Amino acid sequence: MTQRLGVNVDHVATLRQARKAHYPDPVTAAALAELAGAGQITIHLREDRRHIQDRDLRVLRETCQTQLNLEMAATQEMVKVAYEYKPDMATLVPERREELTTEGGLDVASQRDAITKIVKNLKDGEIVVSLFVDPDLDQVRACHKVNADRVELHTGRYCEGRNARERARELGRVVDAAKAAAKLGMGVAAGHGLNYENVGPVARIAEIDELNIGHAIVARAVLVGFERAVREMLDLMRP
Repeated sequence: MTQRLGVNVDHVATLRQARKAHYPDPVTAAALAELAGAGQITIHLREDRRHIQDRDLRVLRETCQTQLNLEMAATQEMVKVAYEYKPDMATLVPERREELTTEGGLDVASQRDAITKIVKNLKDGEIVVSLFVDPDLDQVRACHKVNADRVELHTGRYCEGRNARERARELGRVVDAAKAAAKLGMGVAAGHGLNYENVGPVARIAEIDELNIGHAIVARAVLVGFERAVREMLDLMRP
């Protein structure tokens, strides 16, 4: 099975916000990604609005031709945003103001009551709910217990492995978590730190039906163009 590629356009907005300009536009980048074969557009509307803005979400909801995946903090404020714009999917992620990027997965196991409520609120709004978690079996089971539709497995430790042995160990954790989630009836995605050198082994995990990749694609697009960058990633994902 070939996974759906979700292209995260956050860092197009990062470049725009560096000068508080109106370009480059992440909405345009999303359209180019779809033309190149992306099956999903992913954005993270952070509470501090450091890159993606409410305007981007609004326009993308009007123009996205595939699926729109909104990454969001597990807060009632963001639930209201999701209700207003109705993304196809909401992915709950941990969020700290001082972090450069999302560090680690959501601790669902220790926040079951609060996350159960947010999951229910989103699903009542007919929004598919995914939870971004570390590839840990206890966390996967917790996602099932809070009635999540899907999990997205954090691949950061695999991507940051210092040698082949470390990467193999961390890839094994991703494989085990993906199998467990699928067995529990949840859809399985993966993301964080995936790039053109390390995506292959994750793309070959049968249970994973979606990869969300942002920084690597945007960085390559600066040099080769957005459509080519997306197509090159899709080529690497194909069996």
